Order: sequence, then C-alpha cells, then structure tokens
Amino acid sequence: MIPKAFKNFSMTKKMLDIKADAVRDIIRYYTRESGVRNLERMIEKIIRKAAVILVSKESQKVTVNSKNLADFLGKKKFHDDILEKEDKVGLVNGLAWTEVGGELLTIETDIVNGTGKIQLTGQLGEVMKESAMTAISFVRSKADKFNIKEDFYKEKDIHIHVPEGAVPKDGPSAGITMTTAIVSALTNRKVNRQFAMTGEVTLRGRVLAIGGLKEKILAANRYGIKI
Repeated sequence: MIPKAFKNFSMTKKMLDIKADAVRDIIRYYTRESGVRNLERMIEKIIRKAAVILVSKESQKVTVNSKNLADFLGKKKFHDDILEKEDKVGLVNGLAWTEVGGELLTIETDIVNGTGKIQLTGQLGEVMKESAMTAISFVRSKADKFNIKEDFYKEKDIHIHVPEGAVPKDGPSAGITMTTAIVSALTNRKVNRQFAMTGEVTLRGRVLAIGGLKEKILAANRYGIKI
C-alpha cells in the first residue's frame, strides 16, 4: 500500500520514512475499518503534508512515527484510555466483537424514582434492546436473591445508556453486562472497573456461549482490563 502511494505521489523512501509504529497507530486511532480505504487516505494525507515540508526545505527527509503522527493527521479519532479512573455504581465494562476487532463497551445504568419507565439510549439496535429488556425481566424475577424490593419496577425508572451515541451498536452479548449494571444500580454497589464481561443472558439467568473470544481478549488487554 505505502509503495503504491509513494509511486502515485512521486515520493521515495529517502524523502519520507513512515515507521511501522505509525501505521499501527493509524489503524488503531484513526481508521478502525474492515477494509483499507481510510488507511490509504491517511497515508496519502501524510505524504501530502510531508511534500509541503520537503518543498519548503524545512527538512531533507521526513520521518513519521507514533510520537509525531498527530502532527500529520491531527487529534486521534479513537482512544484506548476510556477505562474509568475509579469504581462506580451502575457502570460495567462489556466486551464486543466488531469487523475490525474487539472493543470495550461500557454500560451505564441509572435508577431514579418514577413510575417504572425504561429508557434505552446510545443508538442501540433491536437485538441489543431486547437484551436489555431480558436483563430487566431476569432481575425482576430474582429480586429477592439480589436483596432488591420485588416491586422496584413500579416506583423506579431505569435508564440504560451505552456511550458513543453516534456509533450504532447491536447484538445480544451485552446481556450479562446490562444485568450486572442494573443490579449494581439497584443495590448501590460498585463494580470493579478492571472487570469486563460478555455473553447473552436468558430469562432463566443462563449465560450463553460467545463468539469472537480472541478479539475480545485482545481488546481487554489493550484497554487495561485485568479480570
């Protein structure tokens, strides 16, 4: 890809050196796609910026690495530092599979006095909404075991939110994460922020087998998950 881009812009390795760590960070922080179209665009953007530097004779050779990548591409579009700084009530980490690898999926749940309304936000798909409703039904059926008032759903409103609302999300594997977040919010108990989970939950409380295990484990490691 890089040699082809160099040829298109009449650039040579003696003029521009794009290090491997720069390419890695482009993929991690600027593109995250199943194809390579955006990666190609980012490489071309670097070449154009380097050409300006070379023409202005600011330098005879330009080197791009992970440390100065932002000078060529601007601020990162994606971040790995989304892990909370402290444990919080109603906030639980989940793991999701995407076409470009695993991702950390944070589930936030808030409980307020109300009339039993349920609000789901964060641009959730239909399957994920169904998972949320299943999680709520399961918690209701096991309220006594969680030391929760059995009629909590009559006097409490439940709001489940998945951050980064501009990004569509779907799938059933956040079921266990939503269940844990709901119980945490209802019992006012904090959840270890270094703990992440994934798996579909049934009405009987069974956690089903998951897919994308390798990608999810790699994502957990990337985001600093320990458990």
